[in-house]
Amino acid sequence: MKQRIAQVTILVREYDEAIQFYTKKLGFLLIEDTKLSEEKRWVIIAPPGATESRLLLAKATSEDQVKCIGRQAGGRVFLFLFTDDFWRDYEKMIKNGVRIIREPQLREYGHVAVFEDLYGNLWDFIEPKEKS
Repeated sequence: MKQRIAQVTILVREYDEAIQFYTKKLGFLLIEDTKLSEEKRWVIIAPPGATESRLLLAKATSEDQVKCIGRQAGGRVFLFLFTDDFWRDYEKMIKNGVRIIREPQLREYGHVAVFEDLYGNLWDFIEPKEKS
């Protein structure tokens, strides 16, 4: 048997502002943007080279959902973005105005920094150490 997590939902205020942030500031790819109704779209994004998992951008439609925008993990790091070149991508983030919450550190598992998306969700940005 084989299973995988294919998509994770991120609640957003507006589709277009979220697409703009993830594609322009982080360099993600817009995989799909399908209109389902006047209010609802099926919007999928992914980091370049991603094959296993993607993000589904879901517009918050109720008061409870709106309250969760940017706090889907209760203030903890919510998602982990791995890269094959930490400093290349970190410099792009800085240039693009991404807010860094914790400056880069070298840990036993690799280079890591924490950044915040446009809504306040925290992300670990990591270049894992090569396993010997």
